[in-house]
Amino acid sequence: MLEQVNQYQNLAQFIEQAAQRYAAQDAFTCLGQTLTFSEINNHADNLAGYLHQLGLQAGDRIAVQLPNINQYPIAAFAALKLGLVLVNTNPLYTQREMQHQFNDSGAKAIVILSDLYPKLQGILADTQLEHVICTGAADLLKGQTDAVDGDCVLFSEALKQGAGVTYPRSQATLDDVAVLQYTGGTTGLSKGAQLTHLNLLANTIQTKEAFADRCKEMSEVFICPLPLYHIYAFTLSLLIFTGYGNHTVLIPNPRDLEGFIQAAKAHQFTTFAGINTLFMGLCATEAFHELDFSKLQLTVSGGAALTTTAANTWMKVTGCTITEGYGLSETSPVVTFNRPGEEQIGTVGFAIRDTDVQLWDADDNPVADGESGQIVVKGPQVMTGYWNRPEETAKAITPEGYFKTGDVGIRQPDGAIKIIDRLKDMIIVSGFNVYPNEVEEVLVSHPAVFEAAVVGKADERTGEAVHAFITLKGEVDEQELQTFCRQHMTNYKVPKHIHVLNELPKSTVGKILRRELRSA
Repeated sequence: MLEQVNQYQNLAQFIEQAAQRYAAQDAFTCLGQTLTFSEINNHADNLAGYLHQLGLQAGDRIAVQLPNINQYPIAAFAALKLGLVLVNTNPLYTQREMQHQFNDSGAKAIVILSDLYPKLQGILADTQLEHVICTGAADLLKGQTDAVDGDCVLFSEALKQGAGVTYPRSQATLDDVAVLQYTGGTTGLSKGAQLTHLNLLANTIQTKEAFADRCKEMSEVFICPLPLYHIYAFTLSLLIFTGYGNHTVLIPNPRDLEGFIQAAKAHQFTTFAGINTLFMGLCATEAFHELDFSKLQLTVSGGAALTTTAANTWMKVTGCTITEGYGLSETSPVVTFNRPGEEQIGTVGFAIRDTDVQLWDADDNPVADGESGQIVVKGPQVMTGYWNRPEETAKAITPEGYFKTGDVGIRQPDGAIKIIDRLKDMIIVSGFNVYPNEVEEVLVSHPAVFEAAVVGKADERTGEAVHAFITLKGEVDEQELQTFCRQHMTNYKVPKHIHVLNELPKSTVGKILRRELRSA
């Protein structure tokens, strides 16, 4: 595979070749506006010219804090063209989280949503940011510009000022860092995973191969509701589908199901990405059932455990299977993937090409076949380390190059990997290990339960007790659910307490936030 990667000097060359090859093809659609590959590329050239005028040089970091709008790929591609390091930033970050990430990365410039600019102003003096470019959702639409109060440059103005400016093309090598992908904020301040041009190009090629014939050149229309600042959607949309001339439909706010469905309705989409909660939410919305699914051939799930209930419901509504994979920010992200059309629900499939996946015990020794262990990964997609954190890097990556994921898995007899849970989420009841994913899977299989999240809480008698938090689609009481669980699980796994909520706390990607439930 490395010979395929080595035909490119860096990601900028990969993107520019795609832009030339597919110039007239539709590249991105958002809010009713479609931009071709040529238009995206020209805008990115103009923005790169403007950034060069500001004095930004290869290796400087630039933060992008945007939802899924057309300005995102333009900003990302401009950064790559100039040899900058892209710092993907969550638009929902608090000022504390923003300040930490900007200072930790040493970002000199930011492209930010206009609505977030007031939040940035409150911390700007305490960061190294020298240049602020603001953009609103309507900024690229003809005749529309979002006014901003404050000392920042509008995105549309930056494009005008950079038009025709000659800038030095990126000379980055495959070993240079392309993206700082921040991760680990759930357990403290987030760390920047250093993803090189080689990491991301390798995973692009690996994953496209795993998609088999479900990702053809210039043939796919990809519905992208997951945020581009997350590595899952970043690699899928900006690299895999874009790199092979396909069309991405960006969904700025997937929680607005009505708007989401209207946006999807305008397209003969072939590919869809999501996670468990999104699949269930869409399938519970009547208007979604009326969409045309006749061309849909690949639905990708990752980032959170896929339940059998969600997979079966999606199949019933759309006629398409869900193909689940597994990955992390530190692995660019894909590590394993099911075979499209031959999915084993409950597993995350097989290691992708040139990827060594092993299961280790607490002493870093391989476990026996059929036993659970921490998943460790070695391959060209594994990051070089955490930005400015040599001690954290040494803990996470062995001298032989194996990355310790912190996830627990079991290898099936045929080689497929089943994820049990995160090591840190494991609950210990009277000395027995309880994995929340297993309990959640049983709970959502009850016809009255819509969603479930399970956490451990301190208990004087058993050390920890299993607490379940659920949302309902029918009537059921705690005792009935506990009886149901006992029919499917050993007694110590049955939730001692079941709490009914109107809504489960979720991240912007749609992951259920167990940490918030632990303190509830």
